[in-house]
Amino acid sequence: MAKSGATEDEQGASASNLIDGRIKELDDWRGQTLARVRTLIKQADPDVVEEWKWRGVPVWSDGGIICTGETYKSVVKLTFAKGASLEDPSGLFNSSLDGNTRRAIDIRENEDIDEEALKALVRAAAALNISTRKKPKKA
Repeated sequence: MAKSGATEDEQGASASNLIDGRIKELDDWRGQTLARVRTLIKQADPDVVEEWKWRGVPVWSDGGIICTGETYKSVVKLTFAKGASLEDPSGLFNSSLDGNTRRAIDIRENEDIDEEALKALVRAAAALNISTRKKPKKA
């Protein structure tokens, strides 16, 4: 957890270290998958900020939450906070399809990741966050 009063860079470094730890701790296909999607997210959005929320969930943000990276016994789940508002021409979203806001991608062992489609979703999510971010009111 980031210390109170820590700078954004310190908080990001701390979160990145915690995500590194989670990947090592998993030590199986889930850790490898989480590491791969993390790399793809960073390639898609070099300004992405890594966070650690809700007692152990990796989160990637830019202007708001892009997605979370949860690990379960049989899937690595990327939940896009505003996924229902994103175009998904490649059909990556395969979970949480009935909600009005989020959408998720469940990745199972030995499944291929459409890397270009995932990067496009990350870029679209960041652009949506930035375009809908509230502007400060003038005094």
